[in-house]
Order: sequence, then C-alpha cells, then structure tokens
Amino acid sequence: MKYNDLIPELMVSDINKSKDFYVSLLGFRAAYEREEDRFVFLTRQEIQIMLEQGSPEELAGMVYPFGKGINFSFGMDDVEAVYQRFLDAQYPIMNELEKRSFRVENSEVTQMEFCIRDPDGYVIRVTS
Repeated sequence: MKYNDLIPELMVSDINKSKDFYVSLLGFRAAYEREEDRFVFLTRQEIQIMLEQGSPEELAGMVYPFGKGINFSFGMDDVEAVYQRFLDAQYPIMNELEKRSFRVENSEVTQMEFCIRDPDGYVIRVTS
C-alpha cells in the first residue's frame, strides 16, 4: 500500500459506529484494522483516513462536535449517489447537495458538494 503524505487520524468515541458511518454511508473500505487498539485504516479512491477510539481519559476532554474549526473535503466521483445514501438513511444533512462555482487563479471551477457531520461531529464536505 502506498501511503499519502497527509493522513488524518481522528479520535472517535465509538470505533464501530464511526467505522459503520464511513464504510456504509461514505463508501470507504477497511484497508486494515487493529481491534486490540480500537483502530481502523480506511481508504476510498485516493482518500486515506485513520480512526482510533479514544480512551475514557482522552474522551473526557472532548466536547461534541469534535474537530471544531476544521472540515475534511473528500473528493468523490459519485457525489450524487453518496448523497442519496444519506437521504435514504435519513441522516442529518448540514448543507444540501448544491452546484458551486468559485475562482481558482484565472479560471472558474464548478463542483457538486454537500456537508454532513460524522457521528462525533467532524464536518465532512463531499465534493466532485
């Protein structure tokens, strides 16, 4: 496996709940797990992310929503299908699916995107 140069590792409150969210709704797959460490390494297309369940002491210092001030942008080639999975699951959507355009240097980029929070409140922006 080739590892990306930047791989976020998120502290989560329930590894099974978080893994189910990323696998079932966002379409990730578990590349490997260390159940004894409550850890999973997830991949989807070129995205890599690690989840580790925090200890009771670590989690005592965390307040929902975790990750205040940051959002993770996941580029996916099937944004509309992923969005539909969230709708079908009746999962709360922060920002509905929309077409957005913005300037990048001297050109305009247009993409589809929506935002949700994972079970611990980390903001995920799913974008084309």
